[in-house]
Amino acid sequence: MADPKGFLTTDREVAQTRPVPERVKDWNEVYVPGSLLPIIGKQAGRCMDCGIPFCHNGCPLGNLIPEWNDYAYRGDWQAASERLHATNNFPEFTGRLCPAPCESACVLGISQPPVTIKNVEVSIIDKAWEAGDVTPQPPERLSGKTVAVIGSGPAGLAAAQQLTRAGHTVAVYERADRIGGLLRYGIPEFKMEKRHINRRIEQMRAEGTKFRTGVEIGRDIDAADLRKRYDAVVIAAGSTTARDLPVPGRELNGIHQAMEYLPLANKVQEGDYVTPPITAEGKHVVVIGGGDTGADCVGTAHRQGALSVTQLEIMPRPNEERDPVSQPWPTFPMLYKVTSAHEEGGERIYSVSTTHFEGDEDGNVQALHMVEVDLRDGRLEPRPGTEKTIPAQLVTLAMGFTGIDRTNGLVEQFGLELDARGNVARDGDYATNVDGVFVAGDAGRGQSLIVWAIAEGRSAARAVDRYLTGDSSLPAPIRPTDRALAV
Repeated sequence: MADPKGFLTTDREVAQTRPVPERVKDWNEVYVPGSLLPIIGKQAGRCMDCGIPFCHNGCPLGNLIPEWNDYAYRGDWQAASERLHATNNFPEFTGRLCPAPCESACVLGISQPPVTIKNVEVSIIDKAWEAGDVTPQPPERLSGKTVAVIGSGPAGLAAAQQLTRAGHTVAVYERADRIGGLLRYGIPEFKMEKRHINRRIEQMRAEGTKFRTGVEIGRDIDAADLRKRYDAVVIAAGSTTARDLPVPGRELNGIHQAMEYLPLANKVQEGDYVTPPITAEGKHVVVIGGGDTGADCVGTAHRQGALSVTQLEIMPRPNEERDPVSQPWPTFPMLYKVTSAHEEGGERIYSVSTTHFEGDEDGNVQALHMVEVDLRDGRLEPRPGTEKTIPAQLVTLAMGFTGIDRTNGLVEQFGLELDARGNVARDGDYATNVDGVFVAGDAGRGQSLIVWAIAEGRSAARAVDRYLTGDSSLPAPIRPTDRALAV
C-alpha cells in the first residue's frame, strides 16, 4: 500500500487546465504542462490497495492500478511504467482520452472523491517517454507467419503490436493518408496532440510492423485476395457508419456529419490546409448530439471563431451524482459532464428534438427548428407548444454510429456475417465465420471506449497467435472482456 493514511490526509487534485482565453487561441492540449508533477506522488498515495481492487473490474484492460500507484508514490517510475505496459500498449492515449470507468469503480469513491487514476497513468507514461524507458521490443525470432490488420485505430494498433512482438510479420492497412484512425482524424489536437501517435508508430516500425496508408480493403484491394496473401487477417476497421437525421432540410448545404467536420480541422494541424474546407468561423454553430464527439465539435468550433455554439441532446439532462438505485457503485454511471470544451462557452439544451432545417435562397442552412420532448414509458414524445427556432449556419451531426462501413465491399468480399446491430459477428475467440479472419474493436463490438478497443485488440492478437501456432506466448487478458461493469 502506497500511503496507509493517504486517502485520509490528501484531498483529490487533478491536472490544471490553461485559462480559456488562452487555450481557445491555439490547438495545444488544454492542460498546463507539468502541473501534475508536484502533486501526482501524493495523489497516487491516496490509493488504498483494496483487498479486492474494483478498479481492475472497472477497467476493460484490467490495468494493475494499485501496483503502479504504489510505484508512482515511491517515485519508482521505471517500475510503474513496466506494470502499466503489462496490460496496456498505449497508456498515453488512454490517459488522455478514456472517461476513466476505473475511477467510477474505485472503492474510495464510495465515500470520498476517487483516486485520480487517469492522471497518475498519464504521468507515468509521460515520465517513461522523457526518461527513454519506452523502447522498441522486436521479437527474438520470426514465426514465418503473416498477418494483415485492417484499420489503424487503437484496436488495430494494439493487435498489430502484440502480433509483431509474437514474431509474426504484420502489415497494417489504413485507408486514410496517415496512421491512427479516429485517434488521428477524430480526436481534436487539443485533447491529444498527434506527436503521441507519431512516436508510437516509430516504435512499432522499429519492432517490425509494416504500415500501408491510402489503401482501402474492398476498393483498392479485394478482401478475398487479401485473405489469400496472409495467413490470418484482423478486421479493426471501426464502426464508421454514422447515424443520420432524416428530417426536412437535411439536404441543405452546411449540414455535416461530425466525422466530415472534425478530420478537416486535424488536417490543418498536419499542414494539409491553411483553412479547412468546412469551418465554423463567423457562423452560428449547432451540434446535434450530447456525447464526447459532440463536445469535440464544440471545442473545435470555439477555436475556429464561431459566433455562437449550441449543443442539442434529445435525452434529459443526466444527474450530477450517481443514482444508487439505477446506477449503483461500481457500475459506470451516466452523469452530467462538463468537458474542457464546455468550459469554453456555448449553450447546452437537453430534451429537444430537431423537426426540420430552414435554408436561404442559395440552399444554405440558416435555422434549425426544434421541439421539447418528454420521456414517457421509454418513448420520447413532443411537447405541444414548445417549438423553437435558433440560428444555424453550420450543423454537425454527432449522434453515434450504427456499424461497420458497408459501402466499400469489405463485408461482402470476405463473406462476413453481421449481427443484429450491424457489427461483424464473432465467437468468443474473436473469430468470424470466415476461417482465419478475426475482428476486434468497434467493428465487432459496436461504438465503444478506447480502453475496450485496446483490450479487444490485445485479446484478438492472442487468439490469432493461437490460430497460427497452436499456442500463444502473448499474455492472457487479466479479465474476460465480456465481464466489464463499465460500458
